Amino acid sequence: MTAIGLVLITPLLWMVFTSLKPMEEIVRYPPTFFPEKIVWQNYLDTITAFPFWRYARNTLLITVLVVFGNVLSNSFIAYGFAKLDFPGKKLMFALVLSTMMIPGFVTMIPQYVLFSKIGWVGTYLPLIVPSFFGNAFNIFLMRQFYLSINDELIEAAEIDGANHFYIWSRLMLPLTKPALITIAINSFNAAWNDFLGPLLYIQDQEKYTLQIGLQVFQNQATTQWNYLMAGATLVLIPTILMFFFAQRYFIEGMDLTGGSKG
Repeated sequence: MTAIGLVLITPLLWMVFTSLKPMEEIVRYPPTFFPEKIVWQNYLDTITAFPFWRYARNTLLITVLVVFGNVLSNSFIAYGFAKLDFPGKKLMFALVLSTMMIPGFVTMIPQYVLFSKIGWVGTYLPLIVPSFFGNAFNIFLMRQFYLSINDELIEAAEIDGANHFYIWSRLMLPLTKPALITIAINSFNAAWNDFLGPLLYIQDQEKYTLQIGLQVFQNQATTQWNYLMAGATLVLIPTILMFFFAQRYFIEGMDLTGGSKG
């Protein structure tokens, strides 16, 4: 496992070390892995080379709303599939799971046509609004957690006069915190690192995200690889920090075979 881990982390280390090298050392042949001269100034120059903070603000806005939408919608939908009885529930749940077999590239053009006809192209709405309508994998994950919670809790709450919205928000959500954090981490990574979505729908340079900003920066006349690697490292830091601090909850959230809760 250590050997595999070292192989997988090598590209990340190469990016970090390249971000600390002067340009003349990067283009030297044969290349060197470790920097002979560490240049921290590359990070300061990168922030001023293109509108880094503006793009970071745009990316953070989209990411926060996407995480909120995914946590809210998937937990609410999954509660209905797990704890409510209604006609056609099994068929509807099977249809939801079947959407996992449809590649995203298949629906890309129909979605673009739809968002274009309703005037959403050029805004953040195509990137944010779909997160409020659920995701098949996240619904499945939350449903498995809800099924591990004893129904006696719900029955006791109903006897006390609680409705299902109260039960979901006050009883179910606190008991499923690991799954919620898992959904939040996955949603954060997907939204923060999304390149194709903003590339399709964002046309105004003022609304670019960090991923698009780095691509535009790379496509300039002369690519400053040390600045580009420094920018990529800065973009990657929030993802690493989130996984590092929430790793325990992420592992618990992916355990679909745990014992009963409550």
